[in-house]
Amino acid sequence: MKPFLLLSFALGLNCCGALPVLAEPFNERPQAVAENDGGQAIFEILASEIAVQRGEFGLGYQTYLSLARKTRDPRLAQRAMEIALAAGAPDSALEAAESWDSLAGTSPGNSKEVLVTLLMLNQRWPDAVQPTIALLRSQKPTDRETTIKRLMPLFAKAANEDNAMRAFYSIISAVNPLPQDKEILFLYSMAADKAGHPEVMEKVLRIILSQNPNDVNALNALGYSLADRKQKLPEALVLITKAHQLSPNDAFILDSLGWVNFRLGNTALATQQLQQALQTKPEADIAAHLGEVQWSQQQMSAAEVSWRQAEKLDANNATLRETLARLKPDWVSHNETKSAQWDGRFSVNVTGSVEGRNQGGSGGFTLTQNQLSDVLEIRNPIGGALAKITVTPGEATLERNGEIFKAFDADTLLLNALGLALPARGLSDWMRAQARPGSSASVERNSDGQVTQIKQDGWTLSYDWLNPNKLEKLTMIRNTNLGSVEVRLVFDYASN
Repeated sequence: MKPFLLLSFALGLNCCGALPVLAEPFNERPQAVAENDGGQAIFEILASEIAVQRGEFGLGYQTYLSLARKTRDPRLAQRAMEIALAAGAPDSALEAAESWDSLAGTSPGNSKEVLVTLLMLNQRWPDAVQPTIALLRSQKPTDRETTIKRLMPLFAKAANEDNAMRAFYSIISAVNPLPQDKEILFLYSMAADKAGHPEVMEKVLRIILSQNPNDVNALNALGYSLADRKQKLPEALVLITKAHQLSPNDAFILDSLGWVNFRLGNTALATQQLQQALQTKPEADIAAHLGEVQWSQQQMSAAEVSWRQAEKLDANNATLRETLARLKPDWVSHNETKSAQWDGRFSVNVTGSVEGRNQGGSGGFTLTQNQLSDVLEIRNPIGGALAKITVTPGEATLERNGEIFKAFDADTLLLNALGLALPARGLSDWMRAQARPGSSASVERNSDGQVTQIKQDGWTLSYDWLNPNKLEKLTMIRNTNLGSVEVRLVFDYASN
């Protein structure tokens, strides 16, 4: 195998066509290195390649990136990025890609598209907007659509759909002329809706339908959007009915049909259609709609059953969250306070880890939530301070022994600094017995409405309550390729 890996191969995503192919690797000595190093840089490059062959990716990465910045040779930064990708370190790959793009300047090549791709893979959607716009504006319209379609699978796999769709809306809105590809236009219409521009969504969907009047997805999306906004209900019914006739076994279209009938006051028919849709395809959106129809008929117990089923399917579903926030059933917590504190003890146990040894630790903790900031203080078993980690949107900062470390992901930062597999990102939401925003989650409750289990981000959380309002213990378990992680939190104080 060539020492210079293709980006698509390194990421294992070449089958989807979402990633650019890198330029041919350099096989000769880079000119900038040859003129400045007196042979030392070449020796370091050779040593780095040997290290990579031995699996010592970190050494090879650091050497190449350092040389790239010293010699101003973009090919060395490109190689550093490839090594990071081969090592499964997309955050380091992004750092190298940013250097590669900066050093490449306006020269032709794939550095800008690779940078955009890595920003998206690292879920940095707001940061990806302007580089993507700049990339597309530098291309011809035909090439532009090809690039957009290559990037679209990354939006579909986003951990936070809302952030990704808002980014896609900003990107396509800045492109002139508007792309004509039907798939791009449909995703743009969905993004416009997420970004709070239903008028743009409607306009784009009508463009699609003017070109293909039997486009089932466009018929259903436009009809549902009109019904949800209580606009042009007769037309919405016609659109969704046509979509249903074209695709009678589609549960989501049947859900739309039930929803427009509910808006038209046909509640008995709406209930029947929504129940059939939910039976065909259990989805949180459908269960949320069924619950609202039942609620409107004063069938409170039936609505609660439907909504709890929706929570179990995906507690972070946007339709469900909006419905519960608007109708406020009494078994759902509506505490909007963003200030709270928890204090107690923790233990971490990792089994099946490297060389079969069990690892872990224990100590005390204090978690303080203040608006959009979480501060987690960790103490050793005798009370001495170990570290303080501050988590804000987009950044985590860890203070330890007078040193400060920063990263985008709080969990990785804590694991690398302390060796403790504690989930720090969004921990305050879990302390409140709520799914944290940004990814799908399953929530289960007991007969009193208390949360007994949350499954999210690979973690299974089990809650033990001392009384209806006081959380006594939280157990968090996660199974990974390196072993099973179990975290136990025992609370001495909880203000929630």
